[in-house]
Amino acid sequence: MVKVIGVKFRNSGRVYYFDPVDMDIQPGSGVIVETARGVEYGEVTMGVTEVEEDTVVSPLKAVQRVAADEDRRLLQLYRDKEKEAFDICQRKIEEHGLDMKLVNAEYTFNGSKVVFYFTADERVDFRELVKDLAYVFKTRIELRQIGVRDEAKMLGGLGPCGRPVCCKQFLDDFRPVSIKMAKEQNLSLSPTKISGLCGRLMCCLQYEESCYEQMHKLMPKTGKEIETPDGVGIAVENNVITEKTKVKLTAEDGTIDIREYPYQDLGPGARERALERAAQAMNEPEKEGAEGFTPLRQTNSLRQSRGRQPRRGEQAAQPKGEKTPSKGEKQPKGDNSPQNGNERPQPKGDGKPQPKGNKNQNRSKGSKENKPPKAEAPAVKAESEPKAEPSPAPAPEGTKAVVPFSRKHRSNNRRRSFGPRTPTAPGGGQQG
Repeated sequence: MVKVIGVKFRNSGRVYYFDPVDMDIQPGSGVIVETARGVEYGEVTMGVTEVEEDTVVSPLKAVQRVAADEDRRLLQLYRDKEKEAFDICQRKIEEHGLDMKLVNAEYTFNGSKVVFYFTADERVDFRELVKDLAYVFKTRIELRQIGVRDEAKMLGGLGPCGRPVCCKQFLDDFRPVSIKMAKEQNLSLSPTKISGLCGRLMCCLQYEESCYEQMHKLMPKTGKEIETPDGVGIAVENNVITEKTKVKLTAEDGTIDIREYPYQDLGPGARERALERAAQAMNEPEKEGAEGFTPLRQTNSLRQSRGRQPRRGEQAAQPKGEKTPSKGEKQPKGDNSPQNGNERPQPKGDGKPQPKGNKNQNRSKGSKENKPPKAEAPAVKAESEPKAEPSPAPAPEGTKAVVPFSRKHRSNNRRRSFGPRTPTAPGGGQQG
C-alpha cells in the first residue's frame, strides 16, 4: 500500500497521484508540484489515501509545498495574460496564412513557458510562427496539435442531453466508440443524432454497452422459431429496456397475431411453465385481512348494516334473534316500520287514511299533502273504477283493425293516452 493524494489541473476530469511526503493535506487546498510540463499549480480533490501499488505510475513524484497566498496571486496574474496571448497568436497565424485553428493558450505556473493548442487537418509548418511569438513574449513557446475530442474537452459545452459534456465534467480518458454500439442499442444511425460536439460518436454510447451485450445473449435471436406459452412462433423484435420479445404466431385458420412475452417465458417447456403458474394462481387461497381487500360477504353485511333499502324482489335482512311477522299477524304499536320491503312508511300527520282518488289527479300540481277529503270523494272513486269499453266497429277490407286503449293494459309508467287512432285509408288519407 502507498500513501497518495489526488490532484487535478485546469478543471480537467483526470486525477493524478502524488506523494504527500508526510504532509497533512486536506481536499480543496492548492499544492505546487513538478510535472512533465514544469512546475504547476494543482487543486487537491482527494486527501491522503492508501492505494495499491499497481494503480500508481512509477516513479511517484512528490509534492513540493502547499500553495500560499503569494502563489495564488501569481497564478491569477498569468491567467489574466492568457487572453492577450491568445489574441496575439491568432493575429500572427493570419499574417503567415497558416491553415490551423487556435484553440487555447496557457501559461505555466511561474510564467516560464506559454503553450498554444491548435487543431489542423494536415501537417503545418509553424517554424516561422514560433520565432515571431518568441520575439513578442520573450519566453519559451510551445505549439501543440490536438484532436477534435480534446478540443471539446478543453472548451466544454452542452451535449444533446442538455447537460455539460462528459469529457469536460468527469471523463479522465477517451475510450473507443464504434457504430456497432449504436446498432446493438437500436438507435438511429443518423450522424446528427449519435454525434457529439466534436463531430465524433458520443462517448455515452459505451456506458450501457455491457448491459446490451448481456441481454442479447439471454434473449432469443430474431427470425428464429421459438416456443411460447401459446405455441411455436417466430421472434420478430427484442426490447432490451422492457426485457420482452415480440413473437409472430400463426393460428390454425391462417391468421397472424403478434404477441409480446417476457424473455424468461420463452424457450423449451414454455407452455408447461405457463400452465404451472396458472394452476398455482388458482390454488392460492384468498388473503383475507390484507390491506385494501374486503371479502364479498363482508361487503354485503356492511351494506345491510348501513340501512340500505332492499331492491325489488329482495327480502330485507333481519337481524339474528328477530322473527318476521306473518301475514295475519299484527305489527306491534309504536312501530312505524313497514311490514315488508316493498311498502313505504305512512307520512307524518293525523294518521287518517288518504282517499284513493285518481292517480293522475293526485300527481297534479294542485294536489297538496294532508288535504282533507272533499265531498265528491265517493264520486271520484266511482269514476276511477274501470268502465265497459264499447266494442270497436269492424274495419273495412284492406286495413288493419286498431284495438282501442284499455286501462287493463295500462303500463306501469302511467303513460297518458289520447284515445284510439283513426284508421287510415289505403290511399294514405284518413277514412271519413
